Amino acid sequence: MEIIKKYFSDFTPRQLEQIQVLERLYPEWNSKINVISRKDIDNLEVNHILHSLAIARFIRFIPGTCVLDLGTGGGFPGIPLALCFPDVQFMLVDRTGKKLAVAKDVAREAGITNVDFYHGDVKEVKGEFHFVVSRAVMDLNDMVPLVRKLISREGHNALPNGLICLKGGDLEAEIRRFRKSVIVEDLMEYFPQEYFKSKKIVYLPI
Repeated sequence: MEIIKKYFSDFTPRQLEQIQVLERLYPEWNSKINVISRKDIDNLEVNHILHSLAIARFIRFIPGTCVLDLGTGGGFPGIPLALCFPDVQFMLVDRTGKKLAVAKDVAREAGITNVDFYHGDVKEVKGEFHFVVSRAVMDLNDMVPLVRKLISREGHNALPNGLICLKGGDLEAEIRRFRKSVIVEDLMEYFPQEYFKSKKIVYLPI
C-alpha cells in the first residue's frame, strides 16, 4: 500500500483501509477463481490497483458523474476507481458471472457502496453514462459502436463525455481512424515503475 500512498497522498484513512481490504481479498479469491494471472497476483498493488487508478490521474470525476466499466472482470478498473471517487456512481459490467461475483464480494467487504453490477452483455445495458472505462478489453474500433448509445450528451466534467481505456503496446493502427480526436498519454508520465513502460491511457470523446 505504500506505493499507492505515495501517489495518492490525499486518500483518507477510510480509503486506505479499503485499499488494505482489496490487497487482502484479491489474493484469497484468486486462489479459488483466477481473476488475475496467478503469476501476477504478487504484483497486485502496482499492476492492478495502481494501474486502475491511472484514470484518476488523467481526470478527476466530479460528484454525480456516472461511469460504466466495460468488461470489469474481477473489478478492474471499476473497484479502485469507485474507492477513489465515493461520490461518483459506477456500473460494473461483465459476461463472466464468477468474476463479477468476486467484484461484488470485494466491494461489499470493503464497504464500497457506489457500485452496481450487471452480469451480461453491454448491448443489454440500459441508461446513460458520462464515461465508459475499460482495461485491455477490446479494440477501439469494436468498442465505440457498442458504447456510443450509452454516452450521455449532458456533460459536466473538465473533459467531454467519452471513452477512457487503459491499454498497452503499439496502438498506431487501432487509433488511426480516431486520430483527429483521440488523446493518448504514456502512464510513465504518472508512475515511473517499469510495469508502466508500455502502458497508455486512451481518451476518446464521443
